[in-house]
Amino acid sequence: MTPEALYLSPAAKLPYCRGCGHSLVVRQLSSALEHLGLPPRSIVLITDIGCVGLADSLFPYLHTVHTTHGRSTAFATGMALADAILEPQGLKPIVMIGDGGAMIGLLHLVHAAQMNVDITVLVHNNFMFGMTGGQHSALSPLNWVTATTPDGNWTPPLDLLSLLRTAHASFLARRLATSQELASTIADAINFPGFSMVEIVELCTAYGTRWNKVNGASLQEMVLRQGYALGEVETEMERPTFRELYRHEMETVRPKRAQPAVPRINAPAELNDEIRLVVAGTAGERVQSAAALLCRVALAAGLYSTQKNDNLSTQGSGFSLSELCLSPKPVEYTGIESPAVVLVVSEEGWKELEANGTVAACREETILLLDAQIEAIPPRGRVVRLPLRREANPQRAALAAIAAWLEKNPLLPAEAWQAVLALEPAERRAESAAALEVGRRLATGSPDF
Repeated sequence: MTPEALYLSPAAKLPYCRGCGHSLVVRQLSSALEHLGLPPRSIVLITDIGCVGLADSLFPYLHTVHTTHGRSTAFATGMALADAILEPQGLKPIVMIGDGGAMIGLLHLVHAAQMNVDITVLVHNNFMFGMTGGQHSALSPLNWVTATTPDGNWTPPLDLLSLLRTAHASFLARRLATSQELASTIADAINFPGFSMVEIVELCTAYGTRWNKVNGASLQEMVLRQGYALGEVETEMERPTFRELYRHEMETVRPKRAQPAVPRINAPAELNDEIRLVVAGTAGERVQSAAALLCRVALAAGLYSTQKNDNLSTQGSGFSLSELCLSPKPVEYTGIESPAVVLVVSEEGWKELEANGTVAACREETILLLDAQIEAIPPRGRVVRLPLRREANPQRAALAAIAAWLEKNPLLPAEAWQAVLALEPAERRAESAAALEVGRRLATGSPDF
């Protein structure tokens, strides 16, 4: 066979324990792919942490991604979502995950099934965490002996197929690793247009068969004793895939955007080198939205811009801040070791900048534009105080501070502001224009600038 027709490496030495079902799954997956005849480069194999993740190097002709524990389904979903909107299409993500990883990332499985993204998930269920010492998982049967349940598992196992059926999964199956139908079931799952999951029941020969009276011959009986069906389980009727829904919604239902989110103008910005600044204030007072508006104006003027936000996890209380970088060239590092400009419009914002080290990082040439109500005395930097909150009101103070700084440092052309504000809703446009006017007026009348 030519490499274009290969899936599993002919020279592959399977790295699993003798008798481990993982070896069977690897070979049956290769057989399923050979049966389907899919181009190897149209397949991306996403593996999870654990013994299951050793499969990456065994499939050198496929795209492979090795992920963090439990997140393989999320990675695959992201790939399927990207494939839904990009051209050319046709990428097929296949996930290999253990029962431990499937439980760690259970909500990722649920969401993928709900969205009906076109991925296939192969769950290697050996009832325990095999690589890390044989701990029990949420799929361990009752009375199953593991490293963490030495007297037998007391909690009933989760029926993964039943759970995903409630998430509207349209293709579900359960097979033993030794089943002669496993390859054809995997092929059916891969060929299915939408989310598909095959739970493959096997034994961990390092721990499972050592601590429990079970072998390959009795495995099927143990599965049936739990009330689990084997084979391809009948579920709801086929439904549209995410790709189909996306195409329908975006191309036929939703109107096309009449204007770009960020317009481009012919008047360039007056900036020869990057400048890094911090805008800080109180949560709920449009600090971050003001910073975002500045970034959009910079983009409109042909600059590159980045914005990193921070605020308390309890939204609407405490501080709020944005770290910005405006640059005439691509920004390769978004951190701020020492800010060139610091705009602070409330005591809460100032206290946070003291706590996070921004104030200490200021240099003698750093411009610190503070609201007049802030009584703190910075240890270094050029300090300017303006009555921003009083004149512009708290909701507009951050944008007024930006306008005041730019009035004395005209980096961005007026055309860029006009073009960006024209895309704002009428009410917000009027508020922004008022805040900008206040900031310019305060800067013009200040003897400190």
